[in-house]
Amino acid sequence: MSTTILSDGAPDRYVDRKRYLWVLSVVWPAAPLIGLYLVHLTGWSIFYAFTLFVWYGAIPVFDVLFGKDPNNPPEAAVARLEADRYYRVLTWLTVPVHYASLIGCAWWITTQPIAWWEVVALAFSLGIVNGLALNTGHELGHKKEPFDRWMAKIVLAVVGYGHFFIEHNKGHHRDVATPEDPATSRMGESIYKFSLREIPGAFLRAWNLEKVRLERVGKGVWSLDNEIIPPLMITLAVYTALVLALGPNPKLLVFLPIQVAFGWWQLTSANYIEHYGLLRQKMADGRYERAQPRHSWNSNHIASNLILFHLQRHSDHHAHPTRSYQSLRDFKGLPELPTGYPGMFFMAMIPPIFRSVMDPRVVKWANGDIDKIQIDPARRKRIARKYGASQGSRLPVT
Repeated sequence: MSTTILSDGAPDRYVDRKRYLWVLSVVWPAAPLIGLYLVHLTGWSIFYAFTLFVWYGAIPVFDVLFGKDPNNPPEAAVARLEADRYYRVLTWLTVPVHYASLIGCAWWITTQPIAWWEVVALAFSLGIVNGLALNTGHELGHKKEPFDRWMAKIVLAVVGYGHFFIEHNKGHHRDVATPEDPATSRMGESIYKFSLREIPGAFLRAWNLEKVRLERVGKGVWSLDNEIIPPLMITLAVYTALVLALGPNPKLLVFLPIQVAFGWWQLTSANYIEHYGLLRQKMADGRYERAQPRHSWNSNHIASNLILFHLQRHSDHHAHPTRSYQSLRDFKGLPELPTGYPGMFFMAMIPPIFRSVMDPRVVKWANGDIDKIQIDPARRKRIARKYGASQGSRLPVT
């Protein structure tokens, strides 16, 4: 790499050691197709669940083995990294991979002898990577260029979650770590309870945001100017085309909604762990303090970050929403998850284990002050008793 000179005369010698490893984020959405190839090669049905084993098993192990990522771009190198087109091209390439996995798996369901349990295993496998299409859409949707924003809508359509484009950018980033945010979980709230609040709440917030925006310019909400509708139309077109092209096979008609639902579950899992229990404080004027890096849980584990376009460096993302994945940094002293997202997603599905791991971290984050924690109202008294405190007092920090 050639050395450039910064404005202060110092040489910019930063090298992104992960530059070519980011291709893993492009390859990962093809994992269900890799599983189908292994089924074809070996005849072993277990490989229908290949993606599940890698996501919930292998990657958490790799996170332990490879540890955390010391490669942190200095602020001085950010402008050069942002201007490097290579990184943008990788996000574009990921979009057709998501569609290839959807179409390839649907074709397999309708053309190969496959048992019902195998249909479900493949649906869950595809749901994991298509849920992470939301991660690709997340990266693209924060960009200002029209092409990137359209690619975001196209990839969000693969799992029928086009409203994320509005809900995340204009809703979640505004309300994060406050009681007004359906996408921020509360201490003591299980992921199952959270999902019943987050999934409908996210759609309603997105729809209302678009309604207000369009009414302001004298337009109706039921129009193509509503940015939720075009990706929804793409979803309907793609899924209708699949059924028409492959036939109304009963297994296909079961497979498609299962993988969509599990795809949505991946976003719910991410939202659940990213701000669990964290709370922005209200200022004297009644407004919330500005969202800061300390209002997001971070994970700097290298293995899972390499397949998630650095989604886990979430604190810097909220501090700089338009900053691209290659430029995101890790900071010392921020709230930190014990492992990467795959391990945390699995842990979240077992609420007693998740709470035993995360609740003490939340208490430590708040320095023991219960009023600085966002707590599930139904569990507030129980949590106060557990940690030996009453409302308005301090919890012991362990």
